[in-house]
Amino acid sequence: MRPLRHALATLAALIAPLAPAQELTRDAAKLYAQFCAACHGDNLEGGSGGSLIDGSWMRSDGDDTHIERLIAEGLPESGMPGFGAVLDAPRIRALTVYLRERVIRAEEKGATYHKPAENQLVRGEVASFRVETWIGGLSIPWSIAFLPGTTDALIAERDGRLLLVRDGKLQPEPIAGTPRVWARGQGGLMVVQAHPDYAAPGNGWIYLAFSDPGEKDGEAMTAIVRGRIRDGRWTDEQQIYRAPRDLYRRSTVHFGTRLVFDQGYLFFGIGDRGAQNDAQQLWLPNGKMHRIHDDGRVPADNPFVTAGGALPTIWSYGHRNPQGIVSRPGTTGDTLQIWLTEHGPRGGDELNLVKRGANFGWPVVTHGMNYNGTPITAETSRPGMIDPVVHWTPSIAVCGLEFYTGDRFPAWKGHLFVGGLRQEEVRRLVLEGDRVKSQEVLFRGIGRVRTIHEGPDGLLYVGLENPGRIVRLVPAE
Repeated sequence: MRPLRHALATLAALIAPLAPAQELTRDAAKLYAQFCAACHGDNLEGGSGGSLIDGSWMRSDGDDTHIERLIAEGLPESGMPGFGAVLDAPRIRALTVYLRERVIRAEEKGATYHKPAENQLVRGEVASFRVETWIGGLSIPWSIAFLPGTTDALIAERDGRLLLVRDGKLQPEPIAGTPRVWARGQGGLMVVQAHPDYAAPGNGWIYLAFSDPGEKDGEAMTAIVRGRIRDGRWTDEQQIYRAPRDLYRRSTVHFGTRLVFDQGYLFFGIGDRGAQNDAQQLWLPNGKMHRIHDDGRVPADNPFVTAGGALPTIWSYGHRNPQGIVSRPGTTGDTLQIWLTEHGPRGGDELNLVKRGANFGWPVVTHGMNYNGTPITAETSRPGMIDPVVHWTPSIAVCGLEFYTGDRFPAWKGHLFVGGLRQEEVRRLVLEGDRVKSQEVLFRGIGRVRTIHEGPDGLLYVGLENPGRIVRLVPAE
């Protein structure tokens, strides 16, 4: 507690001239500048009040409650009064997020991470590997599908193109006749995925998830179709999921998606579409995880089928923008575990374990704040709502998620791999039961990570932006 006492005690001198909470700014950076910077420095480096960069006063288990309590109640034995009479709970929450952001970013400046060049050796904590380019010359690859029983793979590009890779070579022309895609902002062709029984006689189904243009200009919503590919053309298209057109939204953000198949069911996520309160409304599709049969029918045992006014496809709700969804190897049916990563606002990116009929809280509870630094809510948890398994502040901008099951990296088997857009990183998470035991940043800084897939060869394939390409992690010999 000593670093915290030294760091915060001299804030007492600033409390006298403060206006009532309702007259104060809600911008956390301005709150810090007004209350803290004179004693603790513009960059938290310290002054008469000591440094706040010393992270020892911030517990690493993700629980910010103690920080909020110290700000609100103070440390009377150290001469620091409580600020609860001046700062309301949402402002205290926003200030806590801001402090955590600044402390972690300061720590990262002194840290070193692997930024591998082509075929450069990376010595990880439990396995060494090289990063090699598999397919280059892409735009924004959002998804990869390896087609069982073939040497083919498909790549979904955000702009709507569906590309074919045969024998490791990108074919010159995209697949013709694919659905019209609303490629604006965060919208586009987001997922290509083969049916689990793709290689079975009479199957051959390929699923596409994309932002579907509405009847009115500027409106769109996530939709899913399936079809087959013959002679370079998209054929036999069937609609699998499309929300009622009057529920489409005028927004270019938060389409969510990724697909999980299990025993004839299909699970997928739709982001809140920038309308955060919609995530709590069961008559709206956005901000939800959905479950349907793989042919589009609605299962009779879905949790809200009999709830008056609720959309019957909903499996869980209170989600912001899930862009990584995978099932845990070895689980299926009644034991099925679906894990997802979803973007928080500013701070509060989450890893969640999906539960039937559960409310994951957005935006009633969150570990983040608005992008402009103002609070969303003071609550990070509430009875009846599911807490995240892990949350990240500052945001790593989670995108792409994969469990590793192969034999090429035995030390990675069963581990969860998480992509990050903001830091251009891939993280390896070790699970112990339903909690995260440890995390390792494998590398950073070689491109925004949009997707991660395990290939049939037991290698990890990573879709990158800036520049657009797909690389694969190869064991070091």
